[in-house]
Amino acid sequence: MTNESTAPTADAGALESLAAAPAADLRETLLEICSSPRWAEAVAAARPWRDRAALLDANAAAMAVLDTEDLADAMAGHARIGTPKAGDATSEREQAGVRGADSALLDDLREANAAYEAKFGHVFLICATGRTAATMLASLRERHPNDAATEREIVRGELRKINDIRINRLLDGA
Repeated sequence: MTNESTAPTADAGALESLAAAPAADLRETLLEICSSPRWAEAVAAARPWRDRAALLDANAAAMAVLDTEDLADAMAGHARIGTPKAGDATSEREQAGVRGADSALLDDLREANAAYEAKFGHVFLICATGRTAATMLASLRERHPNDAATEREIVRGELRKINDIRINRLLDGA
């Protein structure tokens, strides 16, 4: 069964071009996917990637070793759920599910975000692609009772999913 993270590449040359990019160019591209310098270094160090799966595996391996500070770097590149970064096509696309949500729901989302941020010291991070504002709010409320260690591991997994989607979009030329 094929899913978004393992779908065949539409442009086989994209992977080769990425793998052959000069180090500075590759770093810049990778930091657009994930704003953690340590993640970008680890993924770059895994090249050349034999195929899409190997690049996605490099993402997973890099995410697995990020410490708390590195995760904070990665989260810093993400907008608060419910308020995509204006003019940032990636942020707006990933949070498309908040478009058209009623003001009461958006107010609830803002309040829940504030409570989460007060507790954990960082934005609520979820792979928002394909999710509605209501489902993101439900997830936020469900995760709020977690302890910091549990939440950190959930965030790690969500970041990996987001990176997979971004890597696939890059390789597909989207």
